This record gives sequence, C-alpha cells and structure tokens, in this order.
Amino acid sequence: MSRRRSVRLHQIDEYCWEIPPSSGMRVPGRIFASERLIRDIKTDKSVEQVANVAYLPGIVGASLAMPDIHWGYGFPIGGVAATDPAKGGVISPGGVGYDINCGVRVLRTELRKEDIEGHVPRLMDALFDTVPAGIGSSNAIKPLSVVEMQKLLSAGAEYVVRDRGMGSEEDLKHTEENGCLADADPGHVSERAIERGRRQLGTLGSGNHFLEVGIADRIFDSRSAATLGVDKGTVCILIHCGSRGLGYQVCDDYLSVMNRAVIKYGIELPDRQLCCAPIESKEGAAYLRAMACAANYAWANRQVITHLARKCFMETFSIGPKDLGMRLIYDVCHNVAKFEEHTVDGQLRTLCVHRKGATRAFPAGDLRIATDLRAIGQPVLVPGDMGRASYVLIGAPGALKHTFGSTCHGAGRVMSRAQAKRESRGRDLFGEMAQRGVTVRAAGRRTVAEEMPYAYKNVADVVDVMAGAGVSDKVFRLKPVGVIKG
Repeated sequence: MSRRRSVRLHQIDEYCWEIPPSSGMRVPGRIFASERLIRDIKTDKSVEQVANVAYLPGIVGASLAMPDIHWGYGFPIGGVAATDPAKGGVISPGGVGYDINCGVRVLRTELRKEDIEGHVPRLMDALFDTVPAGIGSSNAIKPLSVVEMQKLLSAGAEYVVRDRGMGSEEDLKHTEENGCLADADPGHVSERAIERGRRQLGTLGSGNHFLEVGIADRIFDSRSAATLGVDKGTVCILIHCGSRGLGYQVCDDYLSVMNRAVIKYGIELPDRQLCCAPIESKEGAAYLRAMACAANYAWANRQVITHLARKCFMETFSIGPKDLGMRLIYDVCHNVAKFEEHTVDGQLRTLCVHRKGATRAFPAGDLRIATDLRAIGQPVLVPGDMGRASYVLIGAPGALKHTFGSTCHGAGRVMSRAQAKRESRGRDLFGEMAQRGVTVRAAGRRTVAEEMPYAYKNVADVVDVMAGAGVSDKVFRLKPVGVIKG
C-alpha cells in the first residue's frame, strides 16, 4: 500500500499543473489539464500517483500525466515517465500495465456514409460472429503451435502478414515500430503465458476493448486528412485491444521478479506497486525482452482482427478489396516502455520512455515516422466513449519539448466500473445507444453497463487540452454508428 500524503498542486499555465518536488521526489510532477478536467482529476489518487512516480531512480524531466489521467496500478493511467539507463534508470511494469501494448488502429475505406445506411445492424452481426469478444474469447483462427508462437513473439505483425498472408507490407509500414520490437526474446516468456496466447490471437477480449465502425463527420485539417485518405463522410474502422492473456501473464510473472529486485538493489519506493529493477540489471533486461514479446503479440492480434474485418466488409457489401479500399491509417500502442532518443538539458540521450495510457506523438519531419506520413506528423488515435466521438490527431512540435513525444490515449474514466454498473440499473442500455444512432453488439450486458458514455470524460475536452498545449493537433473526428464490446 502507498503512504497517503498531501500533494501540493499549482497551475503553471493554462494547460499545465505542477507538483513541486518534495521529500524523495527526484523531479516535479506535471499534469496537462484544463480547469474543468483538473476538478475531476483531483477526486481520485491519480495525482498522488504522479508524485509517487517521481521517486523512480533515474527519472528525468518530470513525472507526466495526460488529461485523461485516472487511477491505475502503480502508475496512473495516462502517465508518462522517462528513465535514463546511464543514470541508474529503472524499468517498472507498473509503468506499462497488465495489458502490454494495448493500442488502437484506425482503417479508412472507400465506403461513404450513404453506402452503409440501413446495413449497419447486419454488418455488426457479421463482425460480432467473426471477431470473438468477451472474457476468455478464443479460436478466431486455428490455435498456434508453440513453435508458431515463438515465431510470432519474435516477429510480431510481420509474422501474420508474411507467413500467414493476413495483410500487406503497407500495414506494417503504418504500424508503430513496423509492428515489432526487435529486443523480443521468447525464452523470457513463461510456458503459462505462451499457452494462454495460443488460442486468443484475433480476439478482442473484454473491458474497454472494442471494434467500432465510425463516420468522419468533421474535418479540422483538410490537408492532413487528405494525406490519410479521409474526407467528410468516409467510413472508418477502429480496433482497440492488446496482448490478451499472454500480456497479463507476462506482467504478473515479472511483478514477482521486480518485488524481489527492489529488495536486492535497495530501491526505496512510496508504493510497492511501482516495483522495478535497474534497466541494465538481469531482471530489468529479462522483463524488457518478455514485454517486447507481449507487445509483438498485440500488434499481431490487431493485424489478424484487421484481416477478419476486411473479409466481413467484403462479404457484407459484396465488393472486392479494391472497391472496399480498407487501408490502415496507423496503429499506435499506449501501454509500453521503449528506448528512444530525446533531448534533456540540451543533451541527446537514449531514454526508456514508459507510456501507460499514453500515445506516442512525434511531429512532422521526425525520421522515426513512416516516409509517406513524415510531412504531416505521426497519426495519433484517440478513441472516446462509444456514444460520442473519437479523434485522429497528429503529433505537434510541443510533444518533443514537453512530453517526450507523448499525448493522450482516450477519454479517461470518471466513474469506476462498479459505479457505472450501479448507474445502469433498470436502464435499457442497448435502447439508449440505439437512440444515439449506435448499434451495439456485446458478449454481455455487464460490459455495456461499465462502458456507457456517462462513465467517461468528454474526449473533446481531452484532445482540446493537448492541442492547446501544442502537443498534438486535431485532424478529423469520427462519429460511431456500430460498436462491438467484449
């Protein structure tokens, strides 16, 4: 349990609030928020968690939080921290989360709003029958052998594209890290984790994971939207899921390792959920290699779901791949730790950037962005709740200046799952969503109750903060018309 203490918080500009260093904090804490959002943020322990992260050995700059911040395990969800291996920096599983490489991909199509009107219920039925969703969902495709799993964990999305024919080279180019972290080593993944992953490839899982069909209903930056192949009325697909049981097991396995490492290396922390190990230690290196395997599984998982969704669309609308034109705009992860070069105190350093409920957001011209996107900047995919809207943004110059190239990842909860379920009692949830123009398919009523729009902040408020802070800019908005929930 963490030590409860009072945390001072003061506003330093219109969109940023600071926790000054105190006690054992090595750096300040900084939260990006508006005055409206900061009121909700102050109601849970997430502000204290931002301060706690600032205790991590080797942390540089500041312990950061995005406007969708809310309480999480160890790190707040919406937290960002960069540690320097050359300064004794650590890696913390709590800064990645249980669902390693939970992430989002957005695909555009040649279909228009009028092409799918009247067909959405039939389309969502077909997608729901094809893409398994819910707790323990499995067998979207034939279970993989252990040897196949090892290949997948090493190669990520490349394995299902090149070895299984599920996608194209363009899909890989428009996936963060080309869908593979090269440090992956299946030898550091437990047999239990591999067994959990063998049958779950191509499945959504449960919780806030979803497959959504949306319409681009508002364009903010026509040049960037055109580069991404979208204008007003374009039908798009969002896929939000992660590494399923395999990633959960990797996290669980290494929390035990890290709890022992904290004692071994004499690391003092205000919260045991921040357990960690030096990046250059045996324990730290082993976790990073296993985490990379789970990240690769997640990219492969979203790639298989993309393949299944393409088939569903073609069959439902009786069209071929050229007329469908379903093309991946981008795939970003928002639960990961990666080595990146960033400038700190005027020096270029290689840092381990933890992003938990936060998205990479590199600006135009950055050489780490796909060549055909470099002129506009890296796409940033920000799903909202299933009743209002989602956004596609691009990284802006302020991201490298203020947030280690990071921005928000979603709307952020304002109600716990238990609160949301209590609020839903006696209500016709599917009927309420239908009145909003959204067809919902789900494995059960409970998930829908937990994920109703009133459980979330308004994502428009969240993206406006990041735009105002110069971190990421709005390109277009998507209005949901059909959603699959686990």
